Amino acid sequence: MVNLTIDGKQISVEENTTIMEAARINGIPIPKLCYLKGINEIAACRVCVVELEGKERLITSCNNVAEEGMVIYTNSPKVRRDRKTTVELILSQHDCECVTCARSGNCSLQKIANDLNIIDIPFKLEPKKTPWNKNFPLIRDSSKCIQCMRCIQICEKVQGLGVWDVEGTGSRTSVNVAGHRNIEEADCSLCGQCITHCPVGALRERDDTEKVWEAIEDKEKIVVAQVAPAVRTAWAEELGLKLEDAPVGKILDALKKMGADYVFDTTFSADLTIMEEANEFVQRFTSGELKERPMFTSCCPGWLRFIKSQYPHLVKQLSTAKSPQQMFGAVMKTYFAEKLGVAPEKIYTLSVMPCVAKKGEREMELFYGEYAGHDIDAVITTRELVKMIRSAHISPETLEDIESDRPMQEGTGAGVIFGATGGVMEAALRTAYHIIKKENPPADAFKMVRSPGFQENHGVMEAELAIDDITVRIAVVSGLGNTRRLLEKIESGEVKYDFVEVMACPGGCVGGGGQPIHDGEEWAFERGKNLYCLDQNAKLRFSHENPDIIKLYEEYFGEPVSHKAHMLLHTDHLDAMASEGMRFTQAYAGSPVSAPSRASFM
Repeated sequence: MVNLTIDGKQISVEENTTIMEAARINGIPIPKLCYLKGINEIAACRVCVVELEGKERLITSCNNVAEEGMVIYTNSPKVRRDRKTTVELILSQHDCECVTCARSGNCSLQKIANDLNIIDIPFKLEPKKTPWNKNFPLIRDSSKCIQCMRCIQICEKVQGLGVWDVEGTGSRTSVNVAGHRNIEEADCSLCGQCITHCPVGALRERDDTEKVWEAIEDKEKIVVAQVAPAVRTAWAEELGLKLEDAPVGKILDALKKMGADYVFDTTFSADLTIMEEANEFVQRFTSGELKERPMFTSCCPGWLRFIKSQYPHLVKQLSTAKSPQQMFGAVMKTYFAEKLGVAPEKIYTLSVMPCVAKKGEREMELFYGEYAGHDIDAVITTRELVKMIRSAHISPETLEDIESDRPMQEGTGAGVIFGATGGVMEAALRTAYHIIKKENPPADAFKMVRSPGFQENHGVMEAELAIDDITVRIAVVSGLGNTRRLLEKIESGEVKYDFVEVMACPGGCVGGGGQPIHDGEEWAFERGKNLYCLDQNAKLRFSHENPDIIKLYEEYFGEPVSHKAHMLLHTDHLDAMASEGMRFTQAYAGSPVSAPSRASFM
């Protein structure tokens, strides 16, 4: 242990503890902007300076270790003056129009400036503005960037992509897309982790709320909304509601109050995805197709963008099943449109997702019968949902817990856990077991794939499951850095699996790039635990027992992986790749998009 004094308080901490951590452990907060524990400890902002007795110059507390006998002052006049000047200099290069910033009210720079009572900036204002494609799902505003380097480190160290880098030197130092590329040319997965770890409003998702309001106002459109499982664990965080007072039914009520015509829980289409993916896995496994390489889940669009840019030769190992989001749209514009007796063009499908990559995934097109268009028309994140609730002046305490609309009302616990890492695998195994054995396993038989916590070494979970004389080797991984390491092991032959679930965001969708931001804190694991609790208490826990799913197959698809199911619920990733880059680039540029062949999306 090391003994030192901080602000007159005698404290003891373990060796190699930073001054900042030592102060925090003892209830003494030190302001910071760039610091992320274990990820970004480079003292780029210098807001965390403290005074060390006996030393003339102030030192940064985030990357200096506490030593025996130190006497530290975290808020001396010298520290306050230096800290205030530092923040004033940062503000002189920052667009300070806070009222039009997506992070206003939840901005670390704004809070620190207020705490330091900065009401005038004594330096010349010189925010740097560089062009950016506002049609791209991820938006960067260089005039708000404070060069904290967090985005660079999170993308490199956690996600292993290196999309961002530093350019220029001295006062001209700035952050931009690495390799002097445009964001469209970069290998960005759209995971959005750079957004949730940015302390200011320099990074955000493209705002699609006005597009949704326009659709709601359009008398010719029937707005059909879905809410993803992970959204229900987080939306209350920004509205002052307790989690137990914020069930998904209240989100559905909010959407109805805003003007949506029909509202659904995505757990229904998650169950539909399991029916297709589990049956596909059993077919591919029993045919011997997976002897050399595993089948990968295909629900996460961030992971799909990653594999297509980094490991294109493995794309054929992806499940052909669309994600729950896309299956929802396909069903709404066929089966549901027929139920209503309207043309598919009249259906406007809205997704509420915890994810930025879903905004890119909605560019996928649907070709069926005489209809050619998108499965999904608009995607908003959890953060955008909260904005719309506030914009509509809806008081959260007045919301009621309503049911989804029919005929796709039911969802199971298996569909709910999709939002947590391991959830897709666990749900698929429950149904795959039933397909093979013609009986249900214990509902929690496969809980070994659940992550025990939000730690890097728990990024990969693996297990072997024995079903009679069949052994299935499985792995679950979240975070693209962990994914890359796992894929390299698979490629080298170091490990062999039959079925692998991948989620781009650490912890799964609950930690998605569209979730509420708590600067410097990770909430993914706690949100995931809530989903497993909902599953535990669900009246139905197996996707194949969902009565509305059973009815959908009886009335429309016939059976899982049927020809009709393949036409609407599956896609050929290899064929789609050829035209995907062109379509995405044109879509984000606002250019007309040439329609690829129907075969690309069968």
